[in-house]
Amino acid sequence: MSIEMITGYFENYGAIAIFVIVLLEYLNLPGFPAGVIMPMAGIWAANGKLSFLMTMVISVAAGLLGSWILYFFGRFGGDVFLKAYVKKFPKQKQAIDRNFQMIQQRGCLGIFISKLIPMVRTLISIPAGVLHIDFMKYTVSSALGICIWNFFFVGAGYVLGDKVFEFFG
Repeated sequence: MSIEMITGYFENYGAIAIFVIVLLEYLNLPGFPAGVIMPMAGIWAANGKLSFLMTMVISVAAGLLGSWILYFFGRFGGDVFLKAYVKKFPKQKQAIDRNFQMIQQRGCLGIFISKLIPMVRTLISIPAGVLHIDFMKYTVSSALGICIWNFFFVGAGYVLGDKVFEFFG
């Protein structure tokens, strides 16, 4: 997904586009990198299209919903879903195994920390569901991690604007 395409979605659909694109990114779907999406949402907020606070609320809500969906896939689909996922994305097996170990060793603190690590932050939800981590504890740990992650990236776009993309581009 190109920057121009994302910008077009933001311009045409506003807050709904931010919500849907961030949701898809938190579902770990290819083509939706947080390093592009979140700063763009921040730039959009900086340009007065939406307040920074509203952008954060929308992005955290979308991230939490995406995390819940993967958590419930793990919880109710369990090993069957995980085996199918690993079969489709075999390169992610090691990351999933590490997530299981982190949750077993650190519990909700591991979930919180995982939400701050690229790639791991979306995959942690499935093992958390498989291991039947308490849903409220999972939600609080996830929400805190998602809030910090999104604040950093949306804030970078808000404060630095287009310079973020010039630096990485």
